[in-house]
This record gives sequence, structure tokens and C-alpha cells, in this order.
Amino acid sequence: MFDWLSDMEIPTSFEEFDIVEIRFKGGRKDFFRNINRLDLTTGDAVVVDVPNGHHIGFVSLKGELVRLQMLKKKVDNNEEIRSIYRIATERDMEKFNEARDQEGTTMYRSREIIQQLGLRMKLSDVEYQADRSKATFYYSADDRVDFRDLIKKLAEEFKIRVEMRQISLRHEAGRLGGIGSCGRELCCSTWLTDFKSVSTTAARYQNLSLNPSKLSGQCGRLKCCLNYELETYMDALKDIPTVNRPLQTQQGDAILQKTDIFKRMMWFGYKGDNNWYPVPVERVQEILELNAKGVAVEALLTEPVEEPKQNEFVAQVEGSLERLDDKFKNKKKKKKKKKKPAGGATAEQQQPEKTAEAAQPRRERQERQQAQPQDNAEQQEQRPRRQRPPRNKNRNKERQEGTEPRESRGPRERREPRERRERREPAGPRPEAQAPGNAPEAGTQPQGGDQRPKKRSRKPFRGKKPDQGSKPPQADA
Repeated sequence: MFDWLSDMEIPTSFEEFDIVEIRFKGGRKDFFRNINRLDLTTGDAVVVDVPNGHHIGFVSLKGELVRLQMLKKKVDNNEEIRSIYRIATERDMEKFNEARDQEGTTMYRSREIIQQLGLRMKLSDVEYQADRSKATFYYSADDRVDFRDLIKKLAEEFKIRVEMRQISLRHEAGRLGGIGSCGRELCCSTWLTDFKSVSTTAARYQNLSLNPSKLSGQCGRLKCCLNYELETYMDALKDIPTVNRPLQTQQGDAILQKTDIFKRMMWFGYKGDNNWYPVPVERVQEILELNAKGVAVEALLTEPVEEPKQNEFVAQVEGSLERLDDKFKNKKKKKKKKKKPAGGATAEQQQPEKTAEAAQPRRERQERQQAQPQDNAEQQEQRPRRQRPPRNKNRNKERQEGTEPRESRGPRERREPRERRERREPAGPRPEAQAPGNAPEAGTQPQGGDQRPKKRSRKPFRGKKPDQGSKPPQADA
């Protein structure tokens, strides 16, 4: 019980209710009178008066809410209510803890005695009083048990007064405690005190499967939580008709298969057909009225009914495993970046002729090459000589010497065959390469009568720069 009046200030002329609710082991609670007007708070350990001794309990509720609890449990405010002695001291708590530690060994020894006597009973718990003058033994049994011999042996074994108390299986589960199928602590061990009867009709009203393993709790009986929502289902079932026999249609008899109470939808199926057809409650009432008059309807529905769409989040959680495959299919493929050429120019600028030829069909290119083989040869002879751009080292060197840099390389030209070059240029001595310092000035002609461009071999220069000719390579600084 939560004391929601504890934070409220009490008027000076108002006297607080003198009865306090005390909690003992196993969730057992009782009411005691605070005759000494002790300043108590929730959770305090107090020494209370019990028959033939005293016991220690903990304050669970005080104030005006205790009056409401007494009305609920039908407890009269009379002289039979016992009193509270004092707040427990350290010495009292030491004796109480010693008595509580002795409960385990007493219970195991008592079970051995029960087996020796052959009694059909289950001992679930033992509770000692704080003064260790009395012990209460809680047991459960299906039939009546004669335990007179058992009491004598227990009294002789432990030298105490023995009290045997029979409890139901629900109370036994509440005393032992545990975690339910919902993931929370058992209701019977936390807040539930009144155990109402639970029947299988509660499960039928809620359209639950009659599976004993799912409907029963740890006590072996039907779960108490089946009664929690039963009234809500009973109110919703008032407007839903009761179908005791199949609906008569021209297509055949429709048998009720399932009822969704809160969506007000009923599913019917024909004999020999595995499909179920949803029908609203209003339409079912109309068909029942027509069947009562002896009229068979043409079909269950005049218009097809669209089932409500499932929530996107619910569909995502409860969907099939195919959504995991779609996750990998929708991944975007990474595009590979094309490497740029060394000169910084694009591929289209370096090979304009090649791209132009690739755009044309193969047949047109072959016909054009066969029709004009001589024109191509003449154009290649008249094409000016291609100059290769210098490297970065030569470019820096020319800047330091004051010479002008050479022109950048143009588009790559197609090399002539060796026979055609030899036909056009007779073999002769190669002119000597001039030193970089003795280069001719602009506008002047080189020495010698042969002004034809220098021949270049087909093999690429290896370890030799194209501008140096036969000069050995210089070591870099």
C-alpha cells in the first residue's frame, strides 16, 4: 500500500489515527494500536504484543489510510486489537535475526520427520517468533491430514510450541515468491491479498487458447491475471451476436472460425475452402435475421471489405526474414573513380581521333579506310612533326638559363611505317647535337643543307631524355 497522504501536513487540532498496520514474514499483515503515541515512520521495526509472547514486525502503513484498509478488510475497531510495545532496539534485532537463521534447519529436519511418518503433506515454510517460544509451520495438502503425532515429535525435537497452519497453493506461491511469465514479480507475493476463483470461462471470453501450460501459474492453478481484463471483454461482447449454427448462403454454409472483439470483425469459412472471409458484426446480424425468416443470402459480403492496414512499425518488427535480404540489396554500389592521365588532360583531349572513330560503326570505318588509303598516307606525310614536351627538370633548367620553354605536346599522332619513312628520307649521317648553351637563335637555320626533321627511332628512349640527343645523361644536383 502506498501512503499518498504522508506528505500532507496534519492540522494542529487534528489527532492522528492511533492504529498502525504492521507487516510480518511472508506478506502477512495485521493491525496494532499505538497506545504510547510513538513517532513511527514507514519501515520502522517495532515490538508488538502477540499471544504468549512478543514479536517483531515492520510498519507498512499509518494514518487515515489505515482506517480505509480496516473497512476494506472488515476489521472492527474494538478492544481485541493488540498494542505496540516499543521501537525495536539493537538487542531485539539480534535475537530476531538469530531466530530467523534457525528457520532453515528447522524446516529441513521437519520434512525428514514427515517422510518418516508417511504423511501426504507439503511443508512450505516455518516462522519463528522473535522470543523463540513458538514456531508456526505452513503446509499444503490435498486431503485432510492427521498430524497429532507430528506435533508431538516436533515439540520434543525443538523444545518449542508448535502451530500447524494449512494454506492454499496460491498462498504458498505468494510466500515463496518468484518471477511470472510477464517478467515481473508475482502479484500474490507483492500486492494481491484476496484470491478470487478463476475459471476457464474467463479464457473463453478473451479468445485465449485453452492450453493448461500457458494458462496456469507457478502455483499450478489458473493465473489470477485472467480476471483483470474480464470485465472489459464482457462489455465489448454485448453488441456481438452469438452464432450457434452456420450462416446459410447460396454458396454454402459459412462456419464461424474466429471473432475479433475490439475490431468488431468475424471470420467465416466454407466447407472444403481453406480461406476465411472477414464479415462486420452489422452484416452478421442482418444475415441472422434473414436466415431466421428462411432466406439464404447470395454472399456474405455485398462489397469486399478491406482489412485494416498493419502499423508500419509492427509490420517491420513482426515481418518475415526477407527484410534482412532487402537490406543488402538496397545498398548503393560504390562507383570507381577513373584515374586521370599524367599530363592533367582528359582522355578525350589526348585521343580525339580514337574516340571519333569509336563512335562510328565498324562497317563505315572499314569502307572509309579501303576507299581512301592513299589520301591517308599523303595526309600523314604532310602532317607536321610532333614535339614531346620536356619534363619538369628540363622546364626548371630552361627557366634558370633564360631560354623559352617548348610548346606542349599536341594530340598523339600515328607513326608511319619504316619502309615509307626510308623511301621519303634517305639514310645519311645524323647531325651533331648542339649543346644547350650553343642553341641557335630564333629565326636562324641550323648548319648543313639538310633542313628535314630529325628521324626518331621506334623504340622509346631508355635512360636518355629526348632533348639531349646522344649527350650522356647528367646527374641531378
